[in-house]
Amino acid sequence: MRLSLVIKKENADLEKQVNKLNNFLVLHKSIKIALTLLIFGSFSQLKAQDRVPFDQGKKYILAKVDVIGKISFNKQTVVTFSGLQKGQEITIPGEEISSAIKKLGKLGLFDEISFYVNKIENDSVYLDLNIDELPKLNEVKFVGIKKNKTEGLIKDNNLTKGKIVNENLITTTKNYIENKYKKEGFYNTKVTLNTVIDTSTVNQVNMVVKIDKGEKIKINSIDFVGNTKLSDKALKSAMKDTKQKKFTRVLKASKFINAKYKTDLEKVIAAYKEKGYRDARILSDSVWYNKEKNGLDIKINVEEGNKYYFGNIKFLGNTVYSDQGLTRALGVKKGDVYNGVLLEKRIADKSKPDGEDITNLYQNNGYLFSNINAVEVKTANDTIDFEIRVTEGPIAYFNKITVVGNDKTNDRVIYRELRTKPGEKYSKEELVRTIREIGQLGFFDPEAIDPKFKNVDSGAGTVDIEYNLVEKGASQIELQGGYGGGGFIGTLGLSFNNFSARNLFNKESYHPLPMGDGQKVSLRLQASTYFQTYSVSFAEPWFGQKKPVQFSSSLSYSKQFLNNYVTRKADKSKSFNILTLSVGLSKRLTVPDDNTYLSQSVSYQNYDLNNYNTGLFTFGNGSSRNLSYTIGLTHTNKGFNPIFPTYGSEFSISAKVTPPYSLMNGVDYATLGDKKEYKYKYAGTTYTGSNGIQVNAGDYLEAIPSTTTPTPNSVTDYKDAVADPALVDQKKFNWLEYYKIKFKGDWYTKIYGKLVLRTLTEFGFLGAYNQDRGVVPFERFYVGGDGLANYSMDGRETIQLRGYPNNSLTPVNSAGEQIGATVYNKFSMELRYPITLKSSASIYALTFLEAGSSYPNFKSYNPFDLSRSAGFGLRVFMPAFGLLGIDFGYGFDALPGTSKPNGWETHFIIGQQF
Repeated sequence: MRLSLVIKKENADLEKQVNKLNNFLVLHKSIKIALTLLIFGSFSQLKAQDRVPFDQGKKYILAKVDVIGKISFNKQTVVTFSGLQKGQEITIPGEEISSAIKKLGKLGLFDEISFYVNKIENDSVYLDLNIDELPKLNEVKFVGIKKNKTEGLIKDNNLTKGKIVNENLITTTKNYIENKYKKEGFYNTKVTLNTVIDTSTVNQVNMVVKIDKGEKIKINSIDFVGNTKLSDKALKSAMKDTKQKKFTRVLKASKFINAKYKTDLEKVIAAYKEKGYRDARILSDSVWYNKEKNGLDIKINVEEGNKYYFGNIKFLGNTVYSDQGLTRALGVKKGDVYNGVLLEKRIADKSKPDGEDITNLYQNNGYLFSNINAVEVKTANDTIDFEIRVTEGPIAYFNKITVVGNDKTNDRVIYRELRTKPGEKYSKEELVRTIREIGQLGFFDPEAIDPKFKNVDSGAGTVDIEYNLVEKGASQIELQGGYGGGGFIGTLGLSFNNFSARNLFNKESYHPLPMGDGQKVSLRLQASTYFQTYSVSFAEPWFGQKKPVQFSSSLSYSKQFLNNYVTRKADKSKSFNILTLSVGLSKRLTVPDDNTYLSQSVSYQNYDLNNYNTGLFTFGNGSSRNLSYTIGLTHTNKGFNPIFPTYGSEFSISAKVTPPYSLMNGVDYATLGDKKEYKYKYAGTTYTGSNGIQVNAGDYLEAIPSTTTPTPNSVTDYKDAVADPALVDQKKFNWLEYYKIKFKGDWYTKIYGKLVLRTLTEFGFLGAYNQDRGVVPFERFYVGGDGLANYSMDGRETIQLRGYPNNSLTPVNSAGEQIGATVYNKFSMELRYPITLKSSASIYALTFLEAGSSYPNFKSYNPFDLSRSAGFGLRVFMPAFGLLGIDFGYGFDALPGTSKPNGWETHFIIGQQF
């Protein structure tokens, strides 16, 4: 908007005054005022006493303000916004008009604001307010970029239809786009933005944004001058976000971003301070564009200075902790090479909220208001003496603890997880732990948990904490279909992870189901031509509502049909049915710390085989029962985000055992096949027995009861009869007897920035109490593939090892049939990088190295005989659907029975937990 003052006049004496005022107003380029005095009749006819010098102004009563010009707003509304009121006294020219123009100008809606004097009657003045509205945006068109890139630019700059188009919008849009592409390495990006009047509408314009990205500019070279103590390689390594162009560079691009470059210059100095060069500084630096190489060259001139050592370190002001205790916490002693970065971290590590530094040592003990500073007090030659000055302040206590943002989850579900209690001594450690506990509930966006300090009163020694939460969807639906096991497999699963059982009969709580009490209910149905599985489970994390004791229960039923390999159809007369029931309790312990959990469960399984003859079992008819007790110990302190932990670890060890039936049932399993109380199968030639009945080879014979004294003839009759192995195994495995030991160690380490390394080791062993009875054919380990099982017939556990087909690294019998492993181990390393961790969807990329194997028995166990693989993948976690992912793995070793490396395998991950 432009600013000027125009006076229509008949008296030439006013001309100089007008010109003088206009010259002044030209300096105000943002607003235009056209103030026109239309005075009817000759100005010379005015009385001398009415003549007032124009630069002094004259007072009038405002009779009316009429709004004219290009305007769609209500006229009275515009007058109201100007602040002018009918009947008020104003000075022309004066502050009232200037103030009105400023108020209208701040609205950002008008291009031109002009005031005219329409007429003057006695001491009343009538004004015309001429306004031209700024045009509105109709549509925007981008030239020079792909169409799929335009949506993001429109959203980021809020270029929506109806948006007011002013100089600020044009300038900010242009600057944003140029800076965006410069950050991506297009250093010479140019943006031209034009507006064209849309003749089909009223006061609207179309915007054309032309983007010329140019070629991507990378950093050709980074040269250091003046460095002799640290090499160019070491200094370049210190610059984490400014990297020289290199063919092998993958993880960090060599684009130039000025803000990050400035930060990297500070990191160069920090690298010197870590080596003892306290006085190191950058004398100069320059960045220029090299046209020949189409890239940037950087030159950094450094002055290194001398190397220093720590001298005497004295603590002042400390009464809570002794000098010796603080010295141990500091971890720096006299004679060590000076390391300014380490000293700063040992006093207060800003990169770790739960770091082991002196500041946290005080704050974990209630001293919220403590302050620790390291001050250099003496420098002699190459030695620096320090004073660590401690201001302890009063002990602080938590006062008021509140939670906001939980629209669905009941307050008590959150408050029971809080480690920060009103009246308790302030502890930063407990504050950080609380954030992790809330994040691991799974009901809130862990990245958005924000504890705000309120009413911090150092005098009273109190602090209020308000936990700000962002709720996310806690329920999940699993709906998938595909081909596996020779047929179509369909799955429907529903998980309600924030269920409320107590409101089942409360109609008002259904939205669409009663939610908010933190309970979990899962329903799952999976079926194909060959099997059906139904399951339901329930978990209450605070059983009894007083202590963190989780109660869980589940019920499932599975029916498997034998496949007819000729017709490729399921034979429903040959089935294998499994009924499973389990209940369990998990309790948080206090020893060795409250990150430790003890879990116990009892489960019962009934296996019913009906004419189901396969290589998996030695009998095809009969049943087995499995009554087991599982006890596990878990220690976890993983990061607060369960989807993408960035630090911490989890260790677990568990034992699953059954009663030792062989000690109680009196059966001698070493001679089980020789006893006479079983049905026998004749293996000799055809003959007629003493009872006159002809017996053929393969016929079943009823054994002579052990109480009967056999006749010589009968002994001859049965001399070639042998016990049926299927019947013997039916006796062996009527009630399963075994023990299973498993161990898992899981570590998360932040390597750099958001890059996280996950390391994992697993071990499992299935054993037997009675070696004559042997290891059961159930509960075994099957290694290889994606680690997902479509169904579990026999309690088997599938172990993920990418780069190989599913279960392909599992022992087989002499007929080539998989029999499962009794021992396995696995090692894995995984680099993870988050693409986004928003509550709507968490996405991260990964690359991995894995090795593992399985063994038929402990005698053949060799922890160094492993199948190795490597690859990369992607994970997407959406609250409504759970975890989805894809992995591409390359197997470096041959499958059993082959001689070439297995090569590439693609694995789809659905629902597997991290």
